[in-house]
This record gives sequence, C-alpha cells and structure tokens, in this order.
Amino acid sequence: MKETVMRAVVVSQWGGPEVLTEVEAERPEPGLNEILVRVRAAGVNPVDWKTRASGGLIGWGEVPMVGWDVSGTVEAVGPGVTLYRAGDEVYGMPNFPRQAGGYAEYVAAPARHFARKPASLDHVQAAALPLAALTAWQALVDTAGVTAGQRVLVHAAAGGVGHLAVQIAKARGAYVIGTASAAKHELLRALGADEVLDYRTTDFEDAVSDVDVVIDAVGGDYGQRSLKVLKPGGHLVTLPGPDGLPADPQGVHASWVLVEPDLRGLQEIAALADQGLVKPLIDTVLPLEQAAKAHEIGEQGRTTGKIVLTVA
Repeated sequence: MKETVMRAVVVSQWGGPEVLTEVEAERPEPGLNEILVRVRAAGVNPVDWKTRASGGLIGWGEVPMVGWDVSGTVEAVGPGVTLYRAGDEVYGMPNFPRQAGGYAEYVAAPARHFARKPASLDHVQAAALPLAALTAWQALVDTAGVTAGQRVLVHAAAGGVGHLAVQIAKARGAYVIGTASAAKHELLRALGADEVLDYRTTDFEDAVSDVDVVIDAVGGDYGQRSLKVLKPGGHLVTLPGPDGLPADPQGVHASWVLVEPDLRGLQEIAALADQGLVKPLIDTVLPLEQAAKAHEIGEQGRTTGKIVLTVA
C-alpha cells in the first residue's frame, strides 16, 4: 500500500525549542517540475531557530514547518522533470525562504533546488552544506567576485557559514584571514586560513589592512568597523541582515546577501567537495526526534561547524 503519511517535526507555536513537536503529517506529492526526496539527513541553521522563535527574517504570519538543508534519495519525479529519476542521491536547499519542512521523512520541491550529492560525502556531511555553503558561495563568488590573490577577511570563521567561506575563498586562490576564538585557530589553519585573529584579545581593524573582501557573519557593529580595513573599491558582504550595512560605505561596496536556491552553485560546491577542497565540519549529529535539543545547542552559539539531524 502506498504511503500517505510521514513523520515530521513542526513548530506548534512561536517560542523556544520546546515548541518543536513530532507529528504525523501528510506525505507530499511532487507537482510540475518537482521531485519527492526521501530525506536521510537535515541540516540545522540559525534561520531555523530564528524562524521558530518569532518568524525571524521571514516574518511569516503562520506557524511553519522549518528546515531547509536536506540530503536524501529521489523517491519520485513530477511531470516535466528530466534532471533526476528515482534512486538518485541529491542534496539541496528547497524552497528557501518559503516553507520546505526539511525536518521530515519526505520533502517535495522544484527539481532545480537540488543537485546530485557529492559522491565523496555521506548524507550527514552533504546535509550540512546547502544553506551555509550556498551563502558563502553567493557572497564570495556571485556578489564580491573573489579572484586569486585577493585578501579576504571572514568574521566568525569557525561558524557554519564561516568555515565554508574560508575553504571556498582558499579554493579560489585568495589570501584568507579569519576571526575566531583562540581555541579554533589550529582548526582554521588546517582549513586553509593564512592568518587567524582572536576577536577576544585583538581588534581586527588594528591588525588587518588592505582587504579586498570582508564576509561579515556576525552583524552588529562589525560592518561599520570592517570599513576601516577595506581597500578603496573593496566589498563588504554582510549576512545576518540588512541592519548590518553601514549607512555610509565610504568608497567601498556594501551588500546584504540572502541566500537563494541555486542548482549551479550546488554543482560547483559538490565539485569542490569531490576535489577535497571543501568539507563541512560536523559539530553534533542527533536523530530527528531530538530537533529541540539541536536548537538548544545551536542557540548557545558555541558550535564549530554544523548540527545535523538524521532521519531513519
């Protein structure tokens, strides 16, 4: 008999991690140009708990199903899909910033919101990549146009986006500087960082200069402070939100990037992963039913790399 229901974790109401509730939900069906993916693992991102708490940047009026990072196997394809067929392993960031419901056994979304999973990674590793790696790619490559020989400063370099930004910038031939606590410096050097600064003891604007690109994954006053280290014509890309953009860019470019689904970007990231140039750091792996615990850990802001949920 065909399955019609699935396990899913949903937000029962706006609030803390305790509002994440496991339910039996209707299994989606793929529509035109969509695929149905059997989820093997789902990544957890800051946008998940910000959305769970109050709607976050998205500001939905209704309580959502959250989760946008998924890796799994194509279960079925809808009319018009030629990229995939049942059995293909894929990873992606379906529907962002609209509802996707990645904390579930199945997800249906446009086929081009996915790409073939990197062959060198398992599903847990692949699920850690899409949202964070696409954010880094779209900031560094599509927005700032990073090229070989440029100097790139990555704030929060050991975080979910930051550690991938370090690797992507390095893969493109940049000289990479990262800010992080001292305990994470050795790790960042292993990922390719050329210089690492301890933000707790060093004001980066006093220690760095002549930077071509700054990736600000912190927000607050980091954007304004980063103007001091940029070359004329350099590029500041802020990620937490538009509030981090300085009012007066002072002769440099300043952009806010909100990541979007991107087949080509996912393909480029998969190629880097299979070349051994990009690998996600996994901080914590938990089963789907412990999604609330995953949010509790993530909201403490002490993770190195990503949190991933496995879906049996």
